[in-house]
Amino acid sequence: MLFLRRALSLAAVLLLSVSLTVAVGPSPAQAAGPTFTNPVVDTPNSADPTLVHSNGFYYYVATTWSSTVVMRKASTIAGLQVAAEQVVVNTGGTSMWAPHLEQINGRWYLYYSVEQSGGARRTHVAESAGADPLGPYTIRGILNLMPNNGWAIDAGVLKLNGANYLMFSAFEASDNLQSLFIAPLTNPWTAGAFGTRISAPTLAWETQNGAVNEGPFALQRNGRTFLTYSASHCQGPNYKIGMLEYTGTNPLSASSWTKAANPLFQRSDANGVYGPAHHSFFTSPDGTETWIAYHANASATQGCGTTRTTRVQKISWNSDGTPNLGVPVSTNTILAAPSGENATVVEIRNQHSGLCLDDYNWLTAAGAEVRQWTCSTAAVQDWFLTPTADGFHQISNRHSGLCLDDKEWATAAGSVIQQWPCNGLAVQQWRVTTDANGWSTIQNRHSGLCLDDYNLVTTPGAEVRQWTCLGNNAQRWRIA
Repeated sequence: MLFLRRALSLAAVLLLSVSLTVAVGPSPAQAAGPTFTNPVVDTPNSADPTLVHSNGFYYYVATTWSSTVVMRKASTIAGLQVAAEQVVVNTGGTSMWAPHLEQINGRWYLYYSVEQSGGARRTHVAESAGADPLGPYTIRGILNLMPNNGWAIDAGVLKLNGANYLMFSAFEASDNLQSLFIAPLTNPWTAGAFGTRISAPTLAWETQNGAVNEGPFALQRNGRTFLTYSASHCQGPNYKIGMLEYTGTNPLSASSWTKAANPLFQRSDANGVYGPAHHSFFTSPDGTETWIAYHANASATQGCGTTRTTRVQKISWNSDGTPNLGVPVSTNTILAAPSGENATVVEIRNQHSGLCLDDYNWLTAAGAEVRQWTCSTAAVQDWFLTPTADGFHQISNRHSGLCLDDKEWATAAGSVIQQWPCNGLAVQQWRVTTDANGWSTIQNRHSGLCLDDYNLVTTPGAEVRQWTCLGNNAQRWRIA
């Protein structure tokens, strides 16, 4: 049967080659994308932002200076400006700031700094009931991060080598410098030990208007771990972003972290941006870009209060693999929205099997399997088609954020496909050619092979591989 299936007649192949010459029609993914200008969230609840993208939406939290944590949800960056604020946690404190939103083991956790009636400023945590970042949340309590219930703020999670750590800012008893600390987590709301210091504000650019290291955030790429942080005091215009890199073997040891000699991101008088710091990073909807969300002031005389607004912009990477945050852009600069915002989410359904291309078992790790499954509205069957060059597309999964990939650069018929971090290489570029009846072949740029319902299976879990392009029903897909 397999032999018969592969052995199409020459006449049939020629007929199909004619029908498949119709180029894929214009789609929102190919149209000019949306744009926006900063700030994306205006005063007053717009300092110390954390912004994440999950299942097709952006979720945003920031300092409120009140007793509540509020969250915005929008499908586009531009939409955050007008998105309603929803109270997700009543903290019970008198002032809340620097909330950090993190997903751990399928649930969301909010880490936030609270001052209670003039007491020590400490880090609290709340846990979502399920997979929705909007909650509902249950308050899990206060993390015991420093001796004697000591001051500990600006917490952020580091996931490294299968373990979770909490990074935060506190004062070191020996020199009273506000520094960066790290503590192991035994679970998302319990520290396994007090924090140890990994960075102190000792360089000249870390001590302007006050010596400060705070607001740590982890950024990981290609097996390297960076920890970016805010330096100098927010009361002045020289609040900025510095960086450590994990270069050792023990995250709890200061010797395992190497500090960059110069700041990565700082004021731009030419662009009218002052004190650009306390920040987070997020990935574009299609998984191809890294973006920074940060707060900044419009005047050199503004400080730590409610004048700060949230701005976002795309970052790049230096040739040595380190992040390049660039220069904070002016509020007059029109920016293209994150990649994938302008792409319609599609399902990819096989003509022969009637099944849909699926992120099998809801995996999110590099190498995640791709199979076919009964078509549904689940995010694991949502795919972004993003134009690359020369008529090819990148195909990325909405749930995993990973790209459809020719595994190990194979070129033989029967080659496996997988999902892999999006990298723009030829193994992740696919030519989509659509015939007059709306059916498409999907051909890999590197292998020259076509996406195929392997062995003509029609039951859920059917394999998808690459095969010599024949244009038969097993290689025809409805993209809609």
